[in-house]
Amino acid sequence: MEHPYKWLVKYFVLGAIPATVYVCIEVLYRGYSDISMWVLSFFLCLLVGEINEYIPWDTPLTLQMFLGAIIVTVGELVAGLILNVWLGLNIWDYSNVPLNFMGQICAPFSVIWYFLSAVAIVVDDYLRYWLFDEEKPRYRLFEGL
Repeated sequence: MEHPYKWLVKYFVLGAIPATVYVCIEVLYRGYSDISMWVLSFFLCLLVGEINEYIPWDTPLTLQMFLGAIIVTVGELVAGLILNVWLGLNIWDYSNVPLNFMGQICAPFSVIWYFLSAVAIVVDDYLRYWLFDEEKPRYRLFEGL
């Protein structure tokens, strides 16, 4: 029987490593971050990482990336409405970015989330493989390839 803490450690590692990398990237890009960004990216990375735990390995990576971008964009909207609009913390504001919704999400960043989802998916899969003896990842970029 698996030790009950193994599950907790596994998911902490799978969320904490990419969340920490994301916050470091944000600090390099913006010059600062907020602890809420680490928490949000922790949970979003877990969700994006779970995509191919529920769909077959032969699902094209591009489709997994699309699902990841939707997950991140919806998560960013919900968090933005709570943190920025309702609580007034003003952690981010896309008001000056084209194709934004209430300054909380925008199309250009959804495209960025699409590509970063590939990184999150692959990192999650290889962390599972290297650290937790799960199945070796394999990918198809497009349908039929």
